[in-house]
Amino acid sequence: MAMESPSSLSVRWLRRYRAFFVILLFIIAIQLFLAYKSVDIDLAGALQRNQRDLHEGAVPSAAEPVKAPPESSKSFRLTAEELGFEPDCVISAKEAISALQRAKTKDCRQHIARIACAIQAGRFYATHLHSSCPAGNHTANVSLGCYRDEKDARLLAGYFTSFKTSNSPSGCVELCLQSGYPYAGVQYARECFCGFDAPPSSAKLPDSSCNMKCVGNAKEICGGFYAMNVYETGIAKFTAQLAASSPAPGDEQRVRIAFLLTLNGRALRQVHRLLRALYAPQHVYYIHVDARQDYLYRQLLELEPKFPNIRLARKRFSTIWGGASLLTMLMQCMQDLLQSHWPWDFVINLSESDFPVKTLDKLVEFMSANRGRNFVKGHGRETQRFIQKQGLDKTFVECDTHMWRIGDRKLPTGIQVDGGSDWVALSRPFVSYVTHPAKEDKLLQALLQLFRHTLLPAESFFHTVLRNTQHCHSYVDNNLHVTNWKRKQGCKCQYKHVVDWCGCSPNDFKPEDWARLLATEQKSLFFARKFEPIINQAVLLQLEEWLYGPYTSEYANLHGYWQSLYHHEDKHGAGDDLARTVGDSLMRHAAQQFKLQPVELLELTHYLHRDQYKGFLLRYNVLRRNDSKELQMETRVRPVQHGKVARNARFSKRLRNFEVSTDFDQKEQVARNFAKLLGPQSELLLSYTYQGVAASPDVSHSYNLTLLWLDPLGRLQDFNELHVEEAQIDVINHSKTLLKRPLTPGIWTAKLIGRTSIYAQLKFLIAPLAYENGAPLETVAAARAQNGGLGLSLPEDFELPVEWQQHLHTDSDVFALRQEALANADLLGQELHSRIDGLVGKFFQLRETCIVSGINVLQDLPLCRDTAWSSLAMDPKSDMDALLKR
Repeated sequence: MAMESPSSLSVRWLRRYRAFFVILLFIIAIQLFLAYKSVDIDLAGALQRNQRDLHEGAVPSAAEPVKAPPESSKSFRLTAEELGFEPDCVISAKEAISALQRAKTKDCRQHIARIACAIQAGRFYATHLHSSCPAGNHTANVSLGCYRDEKDARLLAGYFTSFKTSNSPSGCVELCLQSGYPYAGVQYARECFCGFDAPPSSAKLPDSSCNMKCVGNAKEICGGFYAMNVYETGIAKFTAQLAASSPAPGDEQRVRIAFLLTLNGRALRQVHRLLRALYAPQHVYYIHVDARQDYLYRQLLELEPKFPNIRLARKRFSTIWGGASLLTMLMQCMQDLLQSHWPWDFVINLSESDFPVKTLDKLVEFMSANRGRNFVKGHGRETQRFIQKQGLDKTFVECDTHMWRIGDRKLPTGIQVDGGSDWVALSRPFVSYVTHPAKEDKLLQALLQLFRHTLLPAESFFHTVLRNTQHCHSYVDNNLHVTNWKRKQGCKCQYKHVVDWCGCSPNDFKPEDWARLLATEQKSLFFARKFEPIINQAVLLQLEEWLYGPYTSEYANLHGYWQSLYHHEDKHGAGDDLARTVGDSLMRHAAQQFKLQPVELLELTHYLHRDQYKGFLLRYNVLRRNDSKELQMETRVRPVQHGKVARNARFSKRLRNFEVSTDFDQKEQVARNFAKLLGPQSELLLSYTYQGVAASPDVSHSYNLTLLWLDPLGRLQDFNELHVEEAQIDVINHSKTLLKRPLTPGIWTAKLIGRTSIYAQLKFLIAPLAYENGAPLETVAAARAQNGGLGLSLPEDFELPVEWQQHLHTDSDVFALRQEALANADLLGQELHSRIDGLVGKFFQLRETCIVSGINVLQDLPLCRDTAWSSLAMDPKSDMDALLKR
């Protein structure tokens, strides 16, 4: 019998199992298809990386999304009973519902609901706008034909994205136009490319080479395999203007500048210092002070009678980080300037954190050479990424001093979107145009509506208007600023309490950043930010000496800095109950020391010398007992927390600045409650520095520690698990608490423990309050509400580790202390003051005292103006009256 050939055997096997082979091939095909659809080839990655490399010095993203709190699991529909009113529609957007659930006031909820319903009805935003920036010969959606593309040399190399289900020529054109590209191309059914340059004629292919149907519309063609259908987007290639460095010959007319100062906080002396650096009689200084900052407004009003070109805005806004109110405020102030009698050519907005890095003469010379131009700083990244990181594709509503994110939105088609920094220098013609929109100017009207409901609107509004109007050729990509961005430190979501987004903020300049300031000398940069002398004044002194020459050795109080903490003319409220309570107590202590009768607490002022906190200054009125003559005095007070560290533990030897405070600034790595004023409503945290050792052989060593928070009754209220690693540099750490408020007033203890030992211990004061919402406590019920916090923060079923029990009081001790605390909670009047004084005296030290006026009124007390530390001492760095003598 002849043997069967191998080929016939294979054929017979294929016939017998052909069904299985077909199924196997089908499965392989499906797997390949799914892999292709789910994994995008990162053609954009290289392009975007190249762009990022080109813009290495660009401004970091200012914001990133924060997830809104989860909605109720019951239903996404809110009832009229829950809202307190009947909305105009059934609101369906989850983010809008979340905002409605979290908003505190009825007015705010109604405002959110009206906007949400208008958006759902499609009558809130414009869908398409027409740019008036000259486009040359470009016409939107004009097809240029089919072109050959190459993997290593892309036809349109500006931007790339892949649409899995929605690609089409019109959609790609819209995206490229929005990003500022004159050309758009579709390829391989689902890919969209954008570019600045027209494709070369040498790459032209027959139209039949582009033969793949679009994934978004099967009736249209979206290129082919390395074949691209190219279209015009309808805009010309944008090129920012190059600023002139000096005026043209014969053009000797110098511009006048309106400096628009938008101020917040209490840093009065720094504002004076900024005005001194910028002041000249021919320029204008228009100042907007946040509506909540009465102290700063009141003090700066005193400048108006002295300086005819300094004026404070009477219409004031309460602005929050990222809020739409920031743009509203800027627009209102610019309108005020236009309506004023002052002649000016440019408006430059600045804050109390800005300071010049060139003299005023150099700034005026530069601006005179660029009359009519507008200075804004672009984002320096790919536009679509900027839109997403900035939240421009979201609707935000500002109310209840919060920016609520209420849903996604589609930006109008037909315009370019731009943005970057909100610090600008704008020409008078552009300011006049943008602040007085004509009714028929649908573009500007629609953009105003859009940016009223945009996060950080001032960072995009002026840029976008410039790019899409007849002013587009006045755009200069330079806002005259250098900003101290340190993204790792500055982006800590520190504004999430006022906005549904993660925000970033630049760091303060310090001496170690001097190289960045020095690098501005040969650049068209005239301001730097941020500066905060309460954080670091040394760099400001260095900058002033660089600009104006060295200070003399006789210069008075050169290294001193003072900043207001409290003033008796402020509107009293819950925010200053604690400062007034402690301040009154310290006034009583000081008066008793000199056998005087306390009358009134006037002011508390932070005092620093050579960037070291020296305490706060207490200014107050007293009466002499013998003749009832009223005197004004000032005393320096030093806050004290009583700490101990283990002597023999290696960890404890390197522990520094072990303290309890509030308001920790992660960006600057410092607790901003410098005075260590802690009360029943304080959100406590512990901060410390672990000292690095440059040549330590145990860099990999680490410690697992526990921080115990014990209340005045000796009960455990909270604990933190800390992991500390050895390092070669100093490391600042902080640990927050989750304590139930109000806290029990009295002496608390923070213990840092290991398995068998105590590494550090700190006793600190939670001061009882003598005020409620600005008024003295007058009833037992009010006293209990403020000072009767006796609750436990840990859950009832918490199992206390056995090794921790040695650090707590016994049950009998706790019971006795609880009875005492209950009695203390009912104290009013003199009894309450006596208790407060007994506690405050242990944690605040009176260091030195001066008298405001009078000679030999009290023996051995100097006049305050003659001291180096008093808030009334000479401070020529911020002396505005000296300008009148120039």
